[in-house]
Amino acid sequence: MKYLKKIKLNSAELKGILYVTDSAVKAKALRDAGEAVLVYFHEGNKEEDFSEFTFGIEDPDHLEDEYTERVYRRLKGLPWNILETERCLIRETMPEDVEDFFRIYSDPAITKYMEGLYPDKEQEKEYIREYIKKVYTFYEFGVWTVVEKSSGSVIGRAGFSYRESYDEPEIGFIIGVPWQRRGYGEEVCRGILDYGTGRLGFREVNALVETGNEASLKLCDKLKFQAVQELCMGDKDYFLLKYFM
Repeated sequence: MKYLKKIKLNSAELKGILYVTDSAVKAKALRDAGEAVLVYFHEGNKEEDFSEFTFGIEDPDHLEDEYTERVYRRLKGLPWNILETERCLIRETMPEDVEDFFRIYSDPAITKYMEGLYPDKEQEKEYIREYIKKVYTFYEFGVWTVVEKSSGSVIGRAGFSYRESYDEPEIGFIIGVPWQRRGYGEEVCRGILDYGTGRLGFREVNALVETGNEASLKLCDKLKFQAVQELCMGDKDYFLLKYFM
């Protein structure tokens, strides 16, 4: 008999059903019907073709609630909530955030030291869709969206990425001009540094800051980053700073 289990998600903010099955035929039928499906792998179905499915398990009787919710969210196109600070929610970015990003990035103060967005909103949305598939899904971290809890407004972005030729993850963040000078940058960065060293197991985190970006350098100093090198990339000079656990 083929295995089929329904897991009900019934919290204040998330309701739905995640199906667990060991049958490729049943899994495809459920997926085609719009359902969220988690594959159960075992010796009896190792010859079946599950290549179209991203998530699988070997022990369906010991599923953690957080993993169940995150799989359901990913399969339903819902963002993972990463962490909360006193005033902010840091969650995965969605294509729907692009409208807010364009408003934030429209201020020249933001793009003075930060790479801009694609010129077309649809290009930016497509980039985010690919980012979800290729970065969030396989690394479980990246650059996230920062939401002010009291208003529900998207106020910036923050998170980790890897830069070519560097072994350590790099922190990056922006806070929209209307929300600057309120301590949001420090609050958010402290939260994600704790998440990176605690949850993700990072032992070192880099920050690459242009030498003229005094606000970011001051924040890095507050966060206990240490300047280890001054370097030139393209036509710009940077400080390489490191945060040690």
